[in-house]
Amino acid sequence: MPVVLDPDAAAVYKAFQEAGRPAYETLTAPEARAYYSQARFATNPEPPELARVTQLAIPAPHGVIPARLYVPKEPRRHDGLSPALVFFHGGGWVIGDLDSHDVVCRQLAVEGALIVISVDYRLAPEHKFPAAVEDAIAATKWIAANAHDLGIDAARLSIGGDSAGGNLTAVVALAVRDGNGPAIARQVLIYPATDFAMTHGSHSEPETSVLLTHSVIRWFRDHYLNGAADIHDWRASPARAASLIGLPPAYVLTAGADPLRDEGNEYAERLKQAGVPVTTKHYPGQFHGFFTMGKLLREANVAVREIGAWLKALG
Repeated sequence: MPVVLDPDAAAVYKAFQEAGRPAYETLTAPEARAYYSQARFATNPEPPELARVTQLAIPAPHGVIPARLYVPKEPRRHDGLSPALVFFHGGGWVIGDLDSHDVVCRQLAVEGALIVISVDYRLAPEHKFPAAVEDAIAATKWIAANAHDLGIDAARLSIGGDSAGGNLTAVVALAVRDGNGPAIARQVLIYPATDFAMTHGSHSEPETSVLLTHSVIRWFRDHYLNGAADIHDWRASPARAASLIGLPPAYVLTAGADPLRDEGNEYAERLKQAGVPVTTKHYPGQFHGFFTMGKLLREANVAVREIGAWLKALG
C-alpha cells in the first residue's frame, strides 16, 4: 500500500533521522527506556491542568502495580461518580511508563471528561510474557472492585491503550469476557499489536518502517515473548482468540506508515463480523507512535479529541 507521510510527520521523521539517535535494537532495555523517556520533552504537548493527579499502588501477587489517577476539572458525574478509562501505555512491552504517557492521559481525561487511570505494568525482558497481561488484568479487576472509593461509576468503565497497550487492552477485554468480569463498557485500541506472527503485508513494506522499524519491532517481540510457542497464545496475539463475539464496543485507530496497520485493520473487521460495534479511524499520512506527539503533530491532538468525544457518547 503506497504511503505518503503528511508534511509535519515527514518533518518529524527527518528530524529524528538527523538527530543520530541509536536504534533501540542496538541498546540494552534500560538504555532504550532512557532514550524513550527523554524524547517526550521534545514531542509531548503542554499538559492540561487537572483537578487532581494521584499516585496509586494496586495490590498484586508479586507486590504492587504502580498507577496514576487523573481527575479533570469538569468530569461527567452521575450520583457523584464518573466514567473512567483504564489506560495501558505503549512501548513494545519493553519501554514506556507512567511519565511517557502522562500528557496524553491528561488530555484524554479532559477531552473525555472522565477519570483516567494509567497502569505501570511490568516490562520485559526482566518480566517476560505473560507478566504484563497479568498486571493489566489484575489492575482492571482491582479498579472495578474499588470503583466507588475511586469516584468511578463501575458501569461506565472503559479500557484503552496504544501499541503494546492496545494489545493489552484487547487481551483484557477477552479475559474478562471469558472470566468473571468485570464488565467493560468500551475498548480503545490505538494502533494495536494483535498478531505476533507478523505476516501481514505492512510488516514488510519499506514505507511502514518509520520510527517503529521492522527490526525494532522484532527486538520488542524477542524481549517480550519466551519463544515461538507464545505467538499462538491469544494472550499475546488476541487475533488468535477463538471468538471475538461479546466483546465491548471498540474504537480502532490505525496509521498508514505503521508495521501494525494491517493487523489492526483486520482485527477491527473481525470485531465487526463478530457483531461488535466498531468505530474505525485511519490516519494515512502518520507513522506509528504519532498519538503522543501533539507538540509537533496536529493530528495527534485531533485523535485525542475524537477519542474523547467517542468516550463521551457513553453518557
